[in-house]
Amino acid sequence: MPPTNHPARTGSGARGKIILLVVVLLAIALAAWGIVQRGTHYHSLTGATEDAAIPPVTLITPQPGPKTRQVDLPANLAAWYEAPIYAQVSGYVKMWYKDYGAHVKRGDVLAEISTPSIDAQFEAAKAHYNVILARYNLAVITTQRWTALKGTQAVSRQEVDVQAANAAAQKAELEAARHDVDRFQALEDFKKIVAPFDGIVTSRLVNVGDYVNAGGGNLNSRGTASELFSVADVHRMRVFVSVPQDFASVISPKIEAELTVPQYPGSRFRATFLATANAFNAATRTVTTELTLDNGDNLLWPNSYATAHISAPGNPNILILPEGAIIFRAEGNQVAKVINNHAHLVNVKVGINFGTTVQVLSGITKDDRVVANPTADLLEGDEVKIVPTTPGYNTPSKAQQDADQQPVRQHDANPEEAGSR
Repeated sequence: MPPTNHPARTGSGARGKIILLVVVLLAIALAAWGIVQRGTHYHSLTGATEDAAIPPVTLITPQPGPKTRQVDLPANLAAWYEAPIYAQVSGYVKMWYKDYGAHVKRGDVLAEISTPSIDAQFEAAKAHYNVILARYNLAVITTQRWTALKGTQAVSRQEVDVQAANAAAQKAELEAARHDVDRFQALEDFKKIVAPFDGIVTSRLVNVGDYVNAGGGNLNSRGTASELFSVADVHRMRVFVSVPQDFASVISPKIEAELTVPQYPGSRFRATFLATANAFNAATRTVTTELTLDNGDNLLWPNSYATAHISAPGNPNILILPEGAIIFRAEGNQVAKVINNHAHLVNVKVGINFGTTVQVLSGITKDDRVVANPTADLLEGDEVKIVPTTPGYNTPSKAQQDADQQPVRQHDANPEEAGSR
């Protein structure tokens, strides 16, 4: 009996073939999509790797150097003239007349010393002078008489010469006696301690009854000598600043300084250049520089501490770069200029270091574009990727502009008003 085709069985086989075909096609599509996706990721990764291999850089342009240089240094104030005054005679203090802070004129008596022994020696010297003067006058008269008899038989020529020599000897003794009187007169004058110049008494280390030693000042309880008075002329002040060797190039007669002192916050005192030692201290590597300023209102006192804000002329014609733009290598100092997105290393000669910036004396121009922070492995001809510049170098910040526009305050004439601020 011949086989027969069942309709349900035939339909089921057709559906199975269709499902199998769909599965195969889906597998082929997934495989193709995976291959395409892998290729896309590969090309993307290759591009990212190549892009990461190009270092990003920010570019800056060299700037003109500062018109003025600023540096803040500690300073010490000293009087225009200041003198410790010692005793030149030994004795006991009879009286003192000027106390701390007293304004004195040249020649004003500060104190008197009682010297009975010097007084007695002075009187003895004057008496001795009078004795020698009498002997000299007698010798002169005798010489004149013997000289008048020189051509007669009454005296011999030898006797006349002896009388003349005796008169000359008496004259010499008279001169010695006069100098002795002058010496004691000078000691008598030293009994009065006087001010050597106009000024202010800054110290008084003597009291009535103190014993003072000639040339050694006042003998205190420990037996050491100290000055009797100190007088200072403060109409002008001297400012001593120890300038480090790194900043010594700013020292010139053109420099100025504005001083600030703790007792007058907010006030500034303008000082000008006076002198410099022109030699460094071997221990501190600093050079002593002297400035001066007027002090007619006596606001500033000797031996005060101050901060000197020194300004010196700069050279705007010399370009500057940040320190980070300089590459230090065996070939010397270099910078990386960028031309057509490629780095080109050029040798430069650097000058003064300003702290965050440094002078570049040669090797670049103001139109060059320079890498701000080159990496250590940057080589000649490397391709670079330029990224936006961070503000702050080529354009001053708002705080810097405000500081530049702030006026300088001069010192106040009234110390009470200055101290109240």
